[in-house]
Amino acid sequence: MQAMEWKKDYEEFEKVTRQFYAGEVTVPQYKGFSGGFGSYAQRGGRASMLRLRLPGGRVNLDKLGFVAESIAKYRIDKVHLTTCQTIQLHDLSADAVCELAVAALEHGIVTRGGGGDFPRNVMVSPLSGVEKGEYFDVSPYADAVGEYLMGLIKTVKLPRKLKVGFSNSPANQTHATFRDLGFAAREDGTFDVYSAGGLGNNPKMGVLVAEAVPGSQVLYYVKAMVKMFTTYGNYENRAKARTRYMQDVLGDKYVEAFTEKLAEAMEEGKLDIQAEPRVIAKEADGVQIENKRVIPQKQKGLYAVEYHPIGGCPAPEKFGELYEAMKDMEQTEIRIAPDERLFVINLTGAEAQKILEITGDSAGTVFESSVACIGASICQVGVRDSQKLLADLVTASREWGYEDGVLPQIHISGCPSSCGTHQIGRIGFRGGMKKVDGKPQPAFVMTVNGRDEEGRERFGEQIGTITEADIPAFLKELGKEIADAGMQFDEWYEEHAERFKELAEPYVGA
Repeated sequence: MQAMEWKKDYEEFEKVTRQFYAGEVTVPQYKGFSGGFGSYAQRGGRASMLRLRLPGGRVNLDKLGFVAESIAKYRIDKVHLTTCQTIQLHDLSADAVCELAVAALEHGIVTRGGGGDFPRNVMVSPLSGVEKGEYFDVSPYADAVGEYLMGLIKTVKLPRKLKVGFSNSPANQTHATFRDLGFAAREDGTFDVYSAGGLGNNPKMGVLVAEAVPGSQVLYYVKAMVKMFTTYGNYENRAKARTRYMQDVLGDKYVEAFTEKLAEAMEEGKLDIQAEPRVIAKEADGVQIENKRVIPQKQKGLYAVEYHPIGGCPAPEKFGELYEAMKDMEQTEIRIAPDERLFVINLTGAEAQKILEITGDSAGTVFESSVACIGASICQVGVRDSQKLLADLVTASREWGYEDGVLPQIHISGCPSSCGTHQIGRIGFRGGMKKVDGKPQPAFVMTVNGRDEEGRERFGEQIGTITEADIPAFLKELGKEIADAGMQFDEWYEEHAERFKELAEPYVGA
C-alpha cells in the first residue's frame, strides 16, 4: 500500500488522542489503541512519543529532511534510535503527535503498525548492498516483505506483534536466527529461514525451518509464518502470545507444522517476486581517508561513516546538520543499525570527512557504544532508567581511562521486554529490584557472554542481581583486572569465565 492510502486511518487516531489528553480515555485504554499507530503516551501521561517506521532502517534525503524540519518546527528535544532500526520522537504534545503522524505519510513514512499487535518494521543488515564481504544485498527482498506485511495490517488479526529480519552475513546484526521470522543469507545466494525465536521473557533461538530458499520465494515463508501464528498463537494470554511460545505448544512437531502451512501458501500461489538489485553508480573523488569510524564500501572509492550517539540519543539538531551537509551529496542516505548507531553511506572521501566533522560527538570507545533502551523516565512499562545508568557509566569510564576494548559494549534494558537487547550483550543488565537490609533498592539483573553472531549465538548467562549503585564499582574492578592482564574483554573472558563470576559475587550475593 502507498503511504498516503493510510491517511484515513489517522482520523480515528486524532480523535482518540484528543480524548486521552482531555481525560476521557484511560492510560491502559489509550495504550491499547495508540500502539497500532506507532505512538504511546509517555510516563505520566502528559506527552507522547511517535515511532517512525523505517523499513531496513533506511532514511533517504527526503525522509531526513522531514525529520530535521519536524524537530525544528515542534522544538523536539528528545530523539532515540531504536534497536528495531526506527526513529522515535519524544515529548510530543497532542497537536504535535497528531500532525506529525499524518505529515510523515507525505514522505513515505507510515507509523501504522509501529506498535501494537501488528507486523513490525522489517529489519535489514545496515550496510546491506555496500558492505565488503557480505554474501549479497538482502534489502530488495526485505522491501518486498515489508510491503506485503503492511498489506496484512487491515486483514489479519495477530495474537501479538510479528518481527521479521534479514541478515546479509554471519554477523547476524538483525538477529535473523532468533527473530519471529528470520532470513539468513547464504554464500550461495539463497536464505536459511528461522522461525519462532525472540528475546524478552522466555527467550528462544529460532527453529531452522528451511535451507537454501531462493529469494524469489520469501513471501511464501512470510505467509506460512502468519498462518502458523494465527493457528497456534495464543489469543487468550498476552504473556504467551509471542511466536516463541509456539515452540512449547508444538515441540518437535514445529518444523512439520510449518512445512504444512508453507505447502498451503505455495498452493495458493501468486507470491513469487523478482527483486531488482540496487545500483550505486556514484563516482569516487580519489580522496582516501582513514579513520576508525570510516568503513570502505565494496564500491571502490566510496565510504560509510559510522555515528554512534551515546545511548542512541543524538542531539536533535544533528538531523538538521546532517541534512544540510548531505542534500547535495549524490546517492547518500542514512542507515540505522540495530545497536542504536547509524551509518551515512555512499560517500566520497571528501564527503566522508565532512560527515566525520559533524558527528564528532560519536562514541569514542566500544564501551561508549553501549546500548540502552529509552528507560523508565519516559517508558510507561520501564522499571529502571537505563539511559541514566549508561550516561553515568560513560562519564565514569572516561575517568578510569582504560584502553578501548578493555570493557565491552554492554546492553541495558529497563525491564524484561529486552528493548535494549540485554540478553545478547557481552555483559547485559535488565532493570529490577533488590532488597538490601530488608529495603528495596534500584537494581539490575546481570548477564554475561551473550552473542548474536550466526553459528555462535547464545543468550547471556544470568549471574545475579546487582544494585544500580554498585554497577560502576563492579565494572571499574573488572576493567582493572583485564587492563592489568594486558588484554581486552573478549579474549580475557574466554580464559577467565569463572574469574568473572568471582569478581561479581560480592556485588550480586545476598
